[in-house]
Amino acid sequence: MIRSVGKLLFAAFLAGAAVMQATVPAMAQGRGDLLVAPTRIVLDGKRGTEVILNNVGAEEATYRISLELRRMTPDGALAEVSEEEVNQLEKAALQMIRYAPRRVTLPPNQPQAIRIGIRAPAGLADGEYRAHMLFRAIPKAEAITEKINTQVEGLSIALTPIYGVTIPIIIRRGRLEATASIANGRLEKREQGGHALAFDMSRAGQGSVYGEVRVTRQGDSEPLMVARGIAIYPELENRTVRLSIPDELAEALRSAPVTIAFYEAPNAGGGLISKIDTALQ
Repeated sequence: MIRSVGKLLFAAFLAGAAVMQATVPAMAQGRGDLLVAPTRIVLDGKRGTEVILNNVGAEEATYRISLELRRMTPDGALAEVSEEEVNQLEKAALQMIRYAPRRVTLPPNQPQAIRIGIRAPAGLADGEYRAHMLFRAIPKAEAITEKINTQVEGLSIALTPIYGVTIPIIIRRGRLEATASIANGRLEKREQGGHALAFDMSRAGQGSVYGEVRVTRQGDSEPLMVARGIAIYPELENRTVRLSIPDELAEALRSAPVTIAFYEAPNAGGGLISKIDTALQ
C-alpha cells in the first residue's frame, strides 16, 4: 500500500523532471508560451540538426535566439560565465556553432525550425565543447501585462520580466570516455517544507555524463521513483543531486533498503553506469 501511494504521488515529480530529458519539450512561461524540442543536443561536428519551437500561447509572440556560456556548479545549477572568465574550450564552442534564424515571430500553435550546424576549424583538439542556446521572449511595447511600477523622484519606472529557456549544445570530437559513481544517499528536510532525496555523484574522464536515476526498494521489481535529465559536465568532478519529493514518498523510501541506480539515457543505450544499495534516513 505504501508503495502504490508513493508511486501515485511521485507522478507529479516525474512530470517535472521529464522536462529536462532530451526527448521532452521544455517550456518557457511568459507572454506566449514556448515549447522547445529537443532540450539537449549532442553533435559530432559532421552534421547539423534542428530545434523545433512552438508557440502554445493564445497570442503571437516574438523570440530572440542567442548563444551563451554556462558552467555547472556543485549543486547542479548552471551559472553564467562572464567575458573575463571564458576559457579556450568555451570560446571554441561559440565560434563553431552556426544557427539560423536568430529571431522568430510565432503565431499561436505555429512551429518553427531553428537550423544548427557546426564549423569545426582544422586541427581542433579532441574534447567536449559546449554552449547553451537561449530562447528569450521579446515583450510587446504596446501591451505589457506584467509590470512593476516604482516611483523614483516623480518618475514611473516599468520593469518588464523577460522569459526564456536554454538548452545545451554539446560538440564531441574524438573518442571520449567518462564514468560516474554514486555515494552517500540520504533524505534531507527542505527549508521550505517537504523532503529531498540527496546523493553525491563523481565523474571521471574527458566528457560529461547524462542519464536518469531510478530508486527501487530492494525486493521490488519496479522503481518507486525515476528522475531524468541528471548530468555532470566536464568542468566538475563532483556534484550533489537533490530531488524534491513529497513526505509520503519519503516515508516509503525509509521503509526498506533501496537501490539508487544511474543509467544512460535510453537514446544512448540505457546501460547501467553506477548504483549503490543503502538504507535512507
